[in-house]
Amino acid sequence: MSLNTIEHLIIHQLHKEPNGPARVALGSAPLAVNSASQRLVDHLCELYGTRNGKGFGKFDLDDESFAMPKLINSFAQAQSIDFLTLSQQMMAELQTRAEAEPLASGGYVLIAQVSNAAMQFIFIAIISEVIGTAISDEMGVVDSIHLDMDHLRVAGRIDLGGWKSGGERYVSFLRGRGDVAGYFKAFLGCNDVKTPLKETQKLVKGLEAFANEQAIAGNERDELFQRAHSYLDALGDGQGEVDLATVAEQVFPSSPAQLQTALQSDELGINDGFVPDRRAIKPLMRFKANGPQWKLEFDRASLRSGAVIYDKYSDTLVLSNIPDELKKALLEQ
Repeated sequence: MSLNTIEHLIIHQLHKEPNGPARVALGSAPLAVNSASQRLVDHLCELYGTRNGKGFGKFDLDDESFAMPKLINSFAQAQSIDFLTLSQQMMAELQTRAEAEPLASGGYVLIAQVSNAAMQFIFIAIISEVIGTAISDEMGVVDSIHLDMDHLRVAGRIDLGGWKSGGERYVSFLRGRGDVAGYFKAFLGCNDVKTPLKETQKLVKGLEAFANEQAIAGNERDELFQRAHSYLDALGDGQGEVDLATVAEQVFPSSPAQLQTALQSDELGINDGFVPDRRAIKPLMRFKANGPQWKLEFDRASLRSGAVIYDKYSDTLVLSNIPDELKKALLEQ
């Protein structure tokens, strides 16, 4: 049984060759939901959820320059247009944006309103065709044209609940490569201003959560955080941008796909393409805590070396190798 409920579904077509003009062919009506269309939407939603390199943001405040905020408001809030009209006006905007991007290419444009346990959303994907091979009824080999769903490059999602509640990250899209994602981001009307400090903090949080979920402890945990710190520190120093797939390869080489899947979760919502803020990666190497009458900061590795010992039975923390300056200061109290 599918976890996605398709409220509305339609497919249009965008005709566009690289460096050529754009035109659209519109579907005449929303499609009936059957087993084939359900499988298609389920598969695309699953692909989108697991795909690396998504941008997150909200509608740009300049709704004169970007059509999507008004269209979504007219459909989901004012209810002054129906789904068919929404999809047709979205195609007009997509045509304009694709026309302005020389490298944009066409395909079938699937637009769906979908709901599941997590959210209700508008999903848009551009799907290209590929030629495969099939066997005819006469047992001959023939060409077979089908949708290339496994190479999804251009897609986006608008979380209607997040939009209605005034959230900050209700629009997401596949970044892709080069300027191609830029025209689709403009089509969505998405403002994905990235704050390196916040994105780095989310990345560190994701690494810590992964270590906890995988029960990585002791020296193995120290080594994982050390690799992460070294790599992100080098990126920050050289002004290199974060790519989650590369981070996973550098930090967890034994199973990079496992870490990549964890880091690209929608819950974290990490935007690729930011330069790490070196201040925010310190928790990977340093432990900080405070109470009403004290503050502590020490290297995580100290817990393994014996310089810092925590006794959970007596609920005490023992510090060893106290420097002379600290001993003198304590004796003077």
